[in-house]
Amino acid sequence: MIVAGFGFREGAGADSLRAALAACGAAPDLLATAAGKENSAGLRGLAEELGVPVHAVPPALLQTQITQTHSPASQAAYGIGSVAEAAALAAAGPGARLILARQISPDRMATCAMAEGDGH
Repeated sequence: MIVAGFGFREGAGADSLRAALAACGAAPDLLATAAGKENSAGLRGLAEELGVPVHAVPPALLQTQITQTHSPASQAAYGIGSVAEAAALAAAGPGARLILARQISPDRMATCAMAEGDGH
């Protein structure tokens, strides 16, 4: 299973998320983000467009993931280096591996990372 994890700013639309995903260059089986962001219009729109579900990752589970990159915004909001990487790894399940570190959309509103695993 390939999971696209997303971190994004409030107000990020589907275009920002789509651009971050396009930078990853892979088709995901599942989209994941931090709990509380799973119902954003942009993420739901992208999930519908791709025909894949969205998984919300609780903050406590995000914080158990080891990320390759570090964003000051993610650190301040969640206490982790990258919401995108942590969400992808957590949703991909135990033993998941990061296959692409976070990519940033050109407008800097969204990030996307890819992980592979057996699922949450």
